[in-house]
Amino acid sequence: MGAQWKAKGREAAANAKGRLFTKLAKEIMVAARAGTDPNMNSKLRIAVEQAKKLSMPKDNIERAIKKGAGLAGEGVNYTKQIYEGFAPHRVPVIVECLTDNPNRTASNIRMLFREGQLGASGSVSWDYDYLGVIEATADASSADAETAAIEAGARDVEPHENGTASFLTEPSDLDAVARALPTHGFTVHSAELRYRPKNPLTLNDAQRTEVETFLEAIDADDDVQNVYPGLSG
Repeated sequence: MGAQWKAKGREAAANAKGRLFTKLAKEIMVAARAGTDPNMNSKLRIAVEQAKKLSMPKDNIERAIKKGAGLAGEGVNYTKQIYEGFAPHRVPVIVECLTDNPNRTASNIRMLFREGQLGASGSVSWDYDYLGVIEATADASSADAETAAIEAGARDVEPHENGTASFLTEPSDLDAVARALPTHGFTVHSAELRYRPKNPLTLNDAQRTEVETFLEAIDADDDVQNVYPGLSG
């Protein structure tokens, strides 16, 4: 869920899975506002498939859909808030929140950025691309990532080792490309909209540890959904 920079610290915590499921449920609830049928609601379909791939229980998924659609007798209205700024060592970072209390979230984010610098809207987003990212694996050695990208309608592809690849799409094309890739020999593992830095920074080990500590504190906040730092690797 956005913390591609480093996951082992959060995953090692005893409550990591609970926090992950909470974030997944929020994504599902927000998507379900536009309809409860995943076949007719592409955002909901992507959110549900992501939750299933991360082993979220079926009951949790169904409860989140009903709650988001207002069918569970208790409505929660989450709004998206985007914050931009700098971590230590001038590392740009975008923080994406889903909150039912924007004032609380704003106050928390200001506190969390005290070791960095909170910026205005646009202060770092100009140096990011906002796009769809699909992680997939070739079903056979004969499957070609570049050919699959062209035929499925992806904007670009980044091949990795062991037949895996990252397919990049325009935000509006994410669902269509994710649906098409299996017919071109690739199994989709995840599909999400993401901010990607255009010019990621490289730090030494000590600097990176300091930045990751800062990022982990932000990511642990209940209202924070995704954290996108401009870090390489």
